[in-house]
Amino acid sequence: MAGTAVSGRLAWRVAHLAEIRQETASARTLVFDVPGWPGHLPGQHVDVRLTAADGYTAQRSYSLAAPSDGDRLELTIQRVPGGEVSEHLTGPYAVGDPVEIRGPIGGWFVWRPTEPAPVLLVAGGSGVVPLMAMIRARRAAGSRALFRLVYSVRTPADLYYAEELRKPYAGLDVTYVYTRELPEGAPGIPRRLSVATLNTASWPADFGPTSYVCGPTAFVETVADILLALGHSPHAIRTERFGPSRD
Repeated sequence: MAGTAVSGRLAWRVAHLAEIRQETASARTLVFDVPGWPGHLPGQHVDVRLTAADGYTAQRSYSLAAPSDGDRLELTIQRVPGGEVSEHLTGPYAVGDPVEIRGPIGGWFVWRPTEPAPVLLVAGGSGVVPLMAMIRARRAAGSRALFRLVYSVRTPADLYYAEELRKPYAGLDVTYVYTRELPEGAPGIPRRLSVATLNTASWPADFGPTSYVCGPTAFVETVADILLALGHSPHAIRTERFGPSRD
């Protein structure tokens, strides 16, 4: 399960795009058929490699957006202006087209449905992707572990999985933090995630939750520092980060 053999994890496999779902104006979920896929755990990621006609290659790492499902896997890709891989995958890349995928990768930033502890998920922007895989895995497994998601984005238009997260699911609470623009008619003003936010929306430290924090580096470091200040154990705070923060 989940690519336990090193050779299996590191093997490049040819995948073909089976489905596209638009998430925002600049991000879409890609569903791939990957023959021989060994399975994965929510929170893991993969490498994606593109090869041009002249043999030039470019690769990037992307978090898996859904739990293991046979030979199918999902990635949600945010277009990065000038990005060699993301601009192709969110642009001309079409159903039936091939790509190479290697993985799954990662063993620390994962959640297993057998774990009973309460879970706190804190996402900054596209950092919600691996956390959504955990939410979906919880639902698919019928887990009774209690989940809380704190999701920080710039505007309502930047929300990934907006329709899915609007549905009520027992044991999952969602708190949104908008840093630049609030939903129409919402009270208050845009704000950054703060100590007050996490003190209200997270689990008390004495509940012994496991926290998963994913987003830009500065965001992740800020959230981790707040959780530590609120008394959470450093051993129960798991982080995944990418690039510098622009927000």
